Amino acid sequence: MTDQFEPTIIGFTCNWCSYRAADLAGTARTKYAPNVRLVRLMCSGRLDPTFVMKALSGGADGVLITGCHPGECHYIEQNYKALRRFLLLRRVLKGMGIAPERVKLVWASAAEGVKLAHEIDAFVAEVRAMGPLAWHKNIDNGNHAEKEIMEVSA
Repeated sequence: MTDQFEPTIIGFTCNWCSYRAADLAGTARTKYAPNVRLVRLMCSGRLDPTFVMKALSGGADGVLITGCHPGECHYIEQNYKALRRFLLLRRVLKGMGIAPERVKLVWASAAEGVKLAHEIDAFVAEVRAMGPLAWHKNIDNGNHAEKEIMEVSA
């Protein structure tokens, strides 16, 4: 038996489209990776970037953001807001030394349960290939090195 890394992924889903797509995938018995923990939001535009950072710092290896297709948002243009925040988040993560590919944006309508299941499986495979994020380990190593420097200088 191999000990293959299994990532933990937090999925922020739009109530009107992608959450219903995930529900459709379930009722249609379409299988997808169980690694994703879905969090329902009223709209992808309501996703505060700090939610993503909190998920990653709390142990998630990746974050999946899903919403209505552009031009089909129930809240007019909020999915464009989500797109702008997604692009900004990727730049911030890259600046922090974290692979921006750990955050993915997917558009899925309520009728696209199979598509969403496929996107989830693909993202889980991508994050699995990247390996664990180990954000806490990097932070702990940094603090340990800082303590050693303080002890040597004392």
